Amino acid sequence: MSDLVVLKGIVKRFPGVLANDHVDFTLRSGEVHALLGENGAGKTTLMNVLYGLYSPDEGEIYVKGKRVRFKSPRDAIELGIGMVHQNFRLVESHTVLENIVLGASDLGFKIDFKKYGEKITRLAESYGWRIDPYARIWQLSAGEKQQVELLRILYRGADILILDEPTSVLTPHETRELFKALRRMTSEGKGVIFITHKLNEVMEVSDRVTVMRKGKVVITKKTSETNPVELANYMVGRLVTTTPSKSASRPNGVIAQIIDLEALSDKGTPALRKVNLSIRRGEILGIAGVSGNGQVELAEVMAGLRKAIGGRVIIDGVDVTNKSSREIIELGVAYIPPENVKWGIIQEMRVVDNLFLKAYRYPPYSNKLFLRWGRIFKEAEKLVKEFGVITPSIFTKARSLSGGNIQRLILARELSGLIGGKAPKLIIAAYPTKGLDVAAASFVHSTLLKYRELGSGILFISEDLDEILKLSDRIAVMLEGRVTGVLERGEADVEKIGLLMSKAIPHSG
Repeated sequence: MSDLVVLKGIVKRFPGVLANDHVDFTLRSGEVHALLGENGAGKTTLMNVLYGLYSPDEGEIYVKGKRVRFKSPRDAIELGIGMVHQNFRLVESHTVLENIVLGASDLGFKIDFKKYGEKITRLAESYGWRIDPYARIWQLSAGEKQQVELLRILYRGADILILDEPTSVLTPHETRELFKALRRMTSEGKGVIFITHKLNEVMEVSDRVTVMRKGKVVITKKTSETNPVELANYMVGRLVTTTPSKSASRPNGVIAQIIDLEALSDKGTPALRKVNLSIRRGEILGIAGVSGNGQVELAEVMAGLRKAIGGRVIIDGVDVTNKSSREIIELGVAYIPPENVKWGIIQEMRVVDNLFLKAYRYPPYSNKLFLRWGRIFKEAEKLVKEFGVITPSIFTKARSLSGGNIQRLILARELSGLIGGKAPKLIIAAYPTKGLDVAAASFVHSTLLKYRELGSGILFISEDLDEILKLSDRIAVMLEGRVTGVLERGEADVEKIGLLMSKAIPHSG
């Protein structure tokens, strides 16, 4: 194997942050090289340096044996480097063909759509994909969109591929198809840098793995010579349990019922189509499915953040359909939103203010006329300590916290019983570990299991099937706004869930 990329002593600084600290990294032809690290470890910065988005402050970049200096991503693309970002960068209203050939060097004054369509079809088929070049992007599944992203960089002749969290929106079947395609690419001598948080995927698809921590490389190993526990420990610098300790569930009656629930998406199209579910006290009901199949709308309707157009939501015997979020909160419902920075905090407010966004109006923190700041500050200090929120002080602005600490702050606010002094009766957790590193995700898992033991009913939404299988007592699968099946944990596995996530299954309801 020859070296496709060699990074030597890469240093990248931002104001107050040393993001990359003399990093060495090598990608060989014919390999998948996994890149791991906690949030803020420096891996994305390093890849942005390789892709020409950032210029290094120090260090050298070699591509195919030649030292290079990039002024922009165009320079990297011309040298055969392509990057597929976690959030797809496709024009939804344009066709597959238009997205792929846009900006291509072989594009003439007049586009011969038939010729380019045939070329794209042949390229797709060489990797086992069936893509209609004339389909519009909005008509495609998440897996097909990712294939278009890959085809776009392959069409330009990329033989160095950077994939950032490529399986986060894929079904198990689509993930397997992606891995097969990556193996075809490496058999052609291409090199793939695979950024992921999923340690099982590292073990399955990569040949070597590099772990970064605090801007430095701490280990590079052949994947065959390591294991998930060792990798997790390297990532955080201490012993981490990747499999949470979980006792048998002891459900105690139904805390929430969803009956024939219907709701619209933000675009005005049907998002929930007669959904029927029940959540029991002392259990975790996992909701599996590819993002965009009604999971977020379900959580929002239950939390009073989206109107239902049909059906009912009953919590603890009370019909809360289209009640206000305040009324639902007062019933003992906690809501962990899907995007913690966007929906979970107010970035310009202090940590203490974010902790009391919901509880400020209730005793003992208010006497209905004035806030009792002494009590608020004292309780905030206690919660920061109890939930392990790393912050200079409770008066620090929330925007300065890391993603993991923002999630700890949200958990502290939602779960600590600030209103009423009791654990929540129902916890709605929408993608609570998305984008978190292994240590932060482990804390979320253990916290949810703790409240399950306390008797809370938990609706747990995730795209990560391994996570769903680890935590859930029952598993419901959603597809196109419908529940396609509900499985007891003992009968559930990746294959069964994957089939229920597939369009091959007839709709129920």
